[in-house]
Amino acid sequence: MIDVIIAGGGPTGMMLAGELRLRGVRVVVLERDVEPTRIVRSLGLHVRSIELMDQRGLLERFLAHGKTYQLGGYFAGIRQPWPGRMDSAHAYILGIPQTITDRILTEHATELGAEIRWGTGLVGLSQDDHGVTADLADGTQLRSRYLVGCDGGRSTVRKLLGVGFPGEPPKNEWLLGEMEVTAPLEEVTAVVAKIRESQHGFGVGPIGDGAYRAVVPAAEVAEDRLVPPTLEEIRQQLRVYAGTDFGVHSPRWLSRFTDATRLAEKYRVGRVLLAGDAVHVHPPLGGQGLNLGIQDAFNLGWKLAAEIDGWAPEGLLDSYGTERRPVAADVLDSTRAQSELMSQDPGPRALRRLIAQLMEIEEVNRFLIEKITAVGVRYDFGEGHELLGRRLRDVELKRGRLYELMRGGRGLLLDQTGRLSVAGWADRVDHVVDVSEEVDVSAVLLRPDGHVAWVGADQQELLAHLPTWFGAPVS
Repeated sequence: MIDVIIAGGGPTGMMLAGELRLRGVRVVVLERDVEPTRIVRSLGLHVRSIELMDQRGLLERFLAHGKTYQLGGYFAGIRQPWPGRMDSAHAYILGIPQTITDRILTEHATELGAEIRWGTGLVGLSQDDHGVTADLADGTQLRSRYLVGCDGGRSTVRKLLGVGFPGEPPKNEWLLGEMEVTAPLEEVTAVVAKIRESQHGFGVGPIGDGAYRAVVPAAEVAEDRLVPPTLEEIRQQLRVYAGTDFGVHSPRWLSRFTDATRLAEKYRVGRVLLAGDAVHVHPPLGGQGLNLGIQDAFNLGWKLAAEIDGWAPEGLLDSYGTERRPVAADVLDSTRAQSELMSQDPGPRALRRLIAQLMEIEEVNRFLIEKITAVGVRYDFGEGHELLGRRLRDVELKRGRLYELMRGGRGLLLDQTGRLSVAGWADRVDHVVDVSEEVDVSAVLLRPDGHVAWVGADQQELLAHLPTWFGAPVS
């Protein structure tokens, strides 16, 4: 029997497939499209996602195809300098089109042995105490121990489960696409700069190979948002906002998106789980959507693998939703706030001026950027050291870098005393005896996702915490 079926071959699904295969879980990815999408909705990776790629040895691949930036303006488009002293060894944004991110994650999952079935849609499912049966569009069935729906905002899996998706319906829509233009670059740049002084949801700019990426507010919210816009619709809206259509022609692809904001009521129903846009949708302000989904997969992968391998402590798999749903709720609130700040009404404009002044304070600027880039995420592990529940940034050790030692996807005890032991858990937790000038505690226990599970120096305290995340010891 297959261990896990993943419905949806986007970045969340492929990240999850790689995480599961890293731990030997048998995975089949079902993607209804016959080939990878050409649509570029996301243009980059934020700090926490960059860290995840480093922890899995993928960062060099991404850096080879992207460009690093330290740009302000990620919070509601308010331009402030990139904050200093961010708590990361990767304090930058990586500009990289989603199509390349998809490709790298797909290659990674395939290299690890994931089976990917293109052109295979899921249309039904049922589950019992032993597994899940997936009904496919071609009339066949697949049986697995678990199934994860990573199939987007209109998730078939979520609908089949009957999981509620409350929130706000779309009030605004934007048209998006890649195309060629006849207007000179200087003219395009000047016109766009003037419009963006008052209309932040507008942009036309070169992306290479003679193509331009265009985004412009739509005249209204379409009844069927699955139907892409026509080039004429984009021309018309460009004329409305810019007074010219820049001579756009030869579109490579066209799409549309809205400001719908929704959060699923549950992340798990029995043996079926949900991740990525299947559980949260929001406006693309701050570029958090793809990153949020990748981080869902990073949290879920090791927990689901532990359940399948039989060593997961009680409640570990449920902790996926317990931890990730509040993070998504915070992102939704952040995008709601940014939407208000980008309004042209007098009240929001006054508030925007105030927030811009507050962001001149370094601590405020850093707080908002770390919120958007997920550096500030802290899971609730109860009372304890200030590091507890936070991810530990990459630090230099005598024997190399911390993240280089985490590429096997196991837990890690960084022991600066040399007096501790993980005997009984050595198959799940690596014991690294080393020192770092950047870590001012005696020892720190990291989960496979890099979040701090324990801080201390006492062996008995460590033994009390190891079962919480890594199950019973092997005798």
